[in-house]
Amino acid sequence: MSRIFITGSSEGLGLMAGRLLSEQGHKVVLHARNTARAQDARHALPGADVVIGDVSTIAGARSVAEQANAHGRFDAVIHNVDVGYQEPRRIETGDGLPQVFATNVLAPYILTVLMMRPERLIYLSSGLHRSTTAQLEDVFWRKRSWDGTAAYSETKLYDTMLAFAIARRWPDVFSNALEPGWVPTKMGGAAAPDDINQAHLTQVWLAVGDDARVTGQYFYHRQRLAPNPQAEDTNLQDRLISVCEESTQLALAN
Repeated sequence: MSRIFITGSSEGLGLMAGRLLSEQGHKVVLHARNTARAQDARHALPGADVVIGDVSTIAGARSVAEQANAHGRFDAVIHNVDVGYQEPRRIETGDGLPQVFATNVLAPYILTVLMMRPERLIYLSSGLHRSTTAQLEDVFWRKRSWDGTAAYSETKLYDTMLAFAIARRWPDVFSNALEPGWVPTKMGGAAAPDDINQAHLTQVWLAVGDDARVTGQYFYHRQRLAPNPQAEDTNLQDRLISVCEESTQLALAN
């Protein structure tokens, strides 16, 4: 039996992954943004523990990491939390950062730094990460005119870069990224064409599969897929880590 923590798992793909892992006999701890969503998660997966906190803020993400650590070391952490596919305007958090970057990139970074190091780390990306380029000189969209889809796509590139940077820096951890496909979730919309029944299987496999003990790879439906080449650029990876360190005042251990 493995112990798995899944962020952003009160509904959608995170909850689907948690339910399947639980059915397989693993111990799952879910995460919800607030108490109402936590109640929904407990109803959807009876018996599951739920960590509560809004990871869009640095303090909230730190709190979630502290609560997760209170459960002990996990075998795998699935970084599923995600917002902002088409945010019509630049929404700032209390830290003065774009909500989409704070939630999609800084939250996984903070949890990676502060949680007891698991054996496996899984970061959810998106096929949209191939349609963009790293914009680390204006990562917070302070100079550019806001484009919600572009901002989201950039964060998915950064999530992939983060997964690969961890794989390079922590050789004792299996760290990978994946895209679940464009599926009909609340974010994806009802017209999304991909298979919802496949969308959660890769993260489950990477979390517990005996044949998934690989690192620094990108997957789609359990098949290796070439990522945006920029994701594998170690200089860009290090620049992203520097941005995250400066933004959070938390250093990633080598």
